[in-house]
Amino acid sequence: MNLHPLHPAAWVLDQLRSDGWQVSDLLAFTRASTLVTAHRDGQQSVVLKAGFGSNHVLAELSADQRPAAYGFYWYAQMSEAERALAREDFRHETDLTQAVSGADHVVPLLDQAQGERFDWYTMPLCDGGNFRTFMTSYKDTDEGLNILADVGDGLATLHQRGIVHRDVYQENILIHQGRGMITDLGAARRLSAERGPEHRGPEVHWPPEYITGYHQAGPAADVFSLGVLIYRYLCADIPRLGGHANLALIPAVLRTLLVAALADQPGDRPGMDDLAAALRTAARTARY
Repeated sequence: MNLHPLHPAAWVLDQLRSDGWQVSDLLAFTRASTLVTAHRDGQQSVVLKAGFGSNHVLAELSADQRPAAYGFYWYAQMSEAERALAREDFRHETDLTQAVSGADHVVPLLDQAQGERFDWYTMPLCDGGNFRTFMTSYKDTDEGLNILADVGDGLATLHQRGIVHRDVYQENILIHQGRGMITDLGAARRLSAERGPEHRGPEVHWPPEYITGYHQAGPAADVFSLGVLIYRYLCADIPRLGGHANLALIPAVLRTLLVAALADQPGDRPGMDDLAAALRTAARTARY
């Protein structure tokens, strides 16, 4: 594929090609990274994630500026400090992805390299798209619950290895051969060290504690985010403050744990293992 030479990701693709990669598709481009499918001669295609690290930042225009603009984005110069921070963040993500490679239901890191201008790592292609696509195009309840149970098992493994994901939502769950796979540890942190700003939010899939303690958020944050995703999948709606109107749509064997997973206080939420087990039970119930 060929991008317009003024596209901010064009130089990344040019560099990958000079390093022997044949790029077939641009999957995503943000200020933080460029995601492509690529292969080397005689090898299978992989997903390659490159740390962006260029002189440009991608930012969304404000609503009052959009009518006068072609598209909703603009590009600004990054400072040396911003580029260094972006690269450090990407190396942190790569390190965590390497640390959990081989874990069930976590997309593994296959290869990695550090270049003069940016770093990259590769992952296998997943054949089933992401969970957002699954929710909008296919609604086999027991299959969806099993995929979410896979996610719960994968997150439990992360927690056992001292890592919290902190960004569990539809696009960060991939499907391969009908099984759920967690990806994108860009927001993750080791439980042994604070990381990130104190304040983040609000977002639908983020727990309340991100508003005051994002840098310290623990495994209970992932429980909340997975709970939001379960609710959205089964109810085609988002959980509401002050009560959840669609609880009748939640299988009885899962209902109590799901309500607890959406509790405001982290200490009131169940463990990830318990939530994953309830999802498996609910999947078996839905099948019959």
